[in-house]
Amino acid sequence: MAAAGMAGTIWGPRFYGKTAWALPDDLWGTLIAAQRLAHLDLAGLYTWPTQLVSLPGAAIILVPAIAVIGPAGLQLTVPHAHGPYPSVWLFAGPYQVAISAVVLFAADAIAERLGATRPKRFWLAAAGATALWSVTVRWGHPEDAVAIGLLLYAILALADAKPARSAWLAGAAVAVQPLVLLAFPLLAAVVEPRRLAGYVARAAAPGALLLAVAAAANWTATMHAVTSQPNYPAIDHPTPWIYVAPRIADGQVAAGPGRILAIVAALGCALVVARRWRTAPRAGPWGSQALTEFLWWTAVTLAIRSAFEPVMVAYYLWPPLAVALAAAAADWSRLLPVGATAVGLTFFSQVQWRGAWTWWTPMVAGLALTLFFAWPRPRGSRRSRSASQVLPEPGEQLAADGAP
Repeated sequence: MAAAGMAGTIWGPRFYGKTAWALPDDLWGTLIAAQRLAHLDLAGLYTWPTQLVSLPGAAIILVPAIAVIGPAGLQLTVPHAHGPYPSVWLFAGPYQVAISAVVLFAADAIAERLGATRPKRFWLAAAGATALWSVTVRWGHPEDAVAIGLLLYAILALADAKPARSAWLAGAAVAVQPLVLLAFPLLAAVVEPRRLAGYVARAAAPGALLLAVAAAANWTATMHAVTSQPNYPAIDHPTPWIYVAPRIADGQVAAGPGRILAIVAALGCALVVARRWRTAPRAGPWGSQALTEFLWWTAVTLAIRSAFEPVMVAYYLWPPLAVALAAAAADWSRLLPVGATAVGLTFFSQVQWRGAWTWWTPMVAGLALTLFFAWPRPRGSRRSRSASQVLPEPGEQLAADGAP
C-alpha cells in the first residue's frame, strides 16, 4: 500500500498532464501540530495553521515522524506552501501508511477469531487496504485509521472477556480520534454492570488527560476547535443539513451540533444491543455470532455520522466500511459483496459533485447497501435450525421413555 500510494502521488498526476505531486493537504497541519507538541509548544496545538479539531492523540501518533524529519534536515512548512515536490513527503507518506496499517492487522485478528480461512483473510486485507487509500494517501488522516484499529482491538478484547484491556484500548482510540465515541455506548451496553464504572473510568482517562493539558495551555483555542468542529462547505461537500448548521466566521459552519444528533442515535443503537444482550446473556468469551453482530452494530453507529453531517469529505465514509468488512470476514456470501461495495464507494466518493443532495444521497445509499450486505444472517436454514432444536440428543429419548 505504501509503494502504490507513493507511486500514485508522485507519478500519477502525469497521466492528467500535471507535474506537481498529488499530496494530501490535511496531513501537513497535523504534522505541524506534532512538531509543536514535540517542542512542548502546547499553546500552539490548536492555533493556525494546524487546523486540528481532534484530540491531541492525533498529533502524538505523528511525533515519531517529527523526531526523524527534524534531524534529517527535511523542511516542514505551512500547508499549501510546501512546494510541488516536498522531500518530507518521501518519509511522511510511508510513515502514515505504516501506522494506519494497524486497522488492517486488527481486522485480520478478528477474522482469525471468527475462523475465516486464509483466502477470506486475503480478500479482507485487499479490500481493506484499498478502502484505506482514501483515508491516508488521498486525504492524510492516519488518526482515523489508528483510532478504528484500536477500537477493533478493544472489541476483540471485550469478546475475549478482557474488559480492562478493552477499556484502555477504547480510551486510546478516543484520544486519537473522538469519532469512535459513537461506538462507546455499545461497549458500555455489553459490559457487566459490576465492571461498568471501572470500564468507563479507564476509557475516559487518556482523552480527558490530554484534553485537560491542551486546554490548560490555551483554553480558548482548544475549546473552540474541539466543541465547534468547524468545516468548510465551500471546499468540501455540503449536505442537506447545511441549511440548519450554525454559521461561523469566514464561511465556516459548525459540525458539532449535527454530531450531537449522531451521538443520540448511537445511544438508541446501544439500547437495542443492550436488550438483545439481556435476552441472551453471555458469560465468558463471546461466540462468533455474537462478535459478528456486535461488529455490525458498531458499523451502524459509525455510519450514523454521515447521516447528520452538514459538510462531508470522502474519507468520512471509511470507518463504517472498515468495520463492516471485519464483520463479514467469515462468510463469502457477505464478504464478497461488502468488499465490492466498499471499494466501489471509496473511489466513487472522490467525485466533485457540489450539490447538497447530489453527492450526499448516493453516498448514504452506498453505506446502507454495504450494511445490508454485512448483516450477520444466522448460519443454516430455518428448517435445519428448527430441526436441531426439536431433535433430542443421543440418549435423551431413552431417558424420556423411562429407560436407564
